[in-house]
Amino acid sequence: MEQYKQEFIQFMVDSDVLRFGEFTLKSGRKSPFFMNAGLYVTGTQLRKLGEYYAKAIHEHYGDDFDVLFGPAYKGIPLSVATTMAYSELYGKDIRYCSNRKEIKDHGDTGILLGSPIKDGDRVVIIEDVTTSGKSIEETFPIIKAQGNITIKGLMVSLNRMEKGLGGEKSALAEIKEKYGFDANAIVSMEEVVEFLYNKPYKGKIIIDDTIKAAIDAYYEQYGAK
Repeated sequence: MEQYKQEFIQFMVDSDVLRFGEFTLKSGRKSPFFMNAGLYVTGTQLRKLGEYYAKAIHEHYGDDFDVLFGPAYKGIPLSVATTMAYSELYGKDIRYCSNRKEIKDHGDTGILLGSPIKDGDRVVIIEDVTTSGKSIEETFPIIKAQGNITIKGLMVSLNRMEKGLGGEKSALAEIKEKYGFDANAIVSMEEVVEFLYNKPYKGKIIIDDTIKAAIDAYYEQYGAK
């Protein structure tokens, strides 16, 4: 496993963003783990988060894109932090863009904020986590309505590796199949379990036998093929 992935898993734990227990998801599923990117709230956390996203995007998509699109609302700070990190790490200025939930009809009008998207632009979409792929259904037509746009791919922080809307494949696999662009994550839940299971981190076992059994049972029911 790449060093930045190991560091990112530790970062999620340190930031209390990745939690284990029992959580009810929007889908109604009872999950033994939950990732809440809304808990990245400090300048230091956002700077580090942007760096991890930038490294993962660079690994999967290189420098061959122009705009980083972060869907409202959580995608807005993600896109800003990552464009800043990308410039510092790789010396390339990427523009950021996000959408508004409501169209603004005065001043800076329209559905978008940040950089406009224009014909010929190559876009990478950035999100926190994708469980069902529903957010892409909303985001995709907004981006494509801006002109002759190429979507290079999607980057999320955690691949939950569970069935998407179709009921068999993962949400990321379904997105790739339906929309024709790659979908990747900084880390997968499989990598998280591999790194943390029965291994002490700062004097504590994060994933013990009980939590591991709950995760295994969850994937027996909801795991993607």
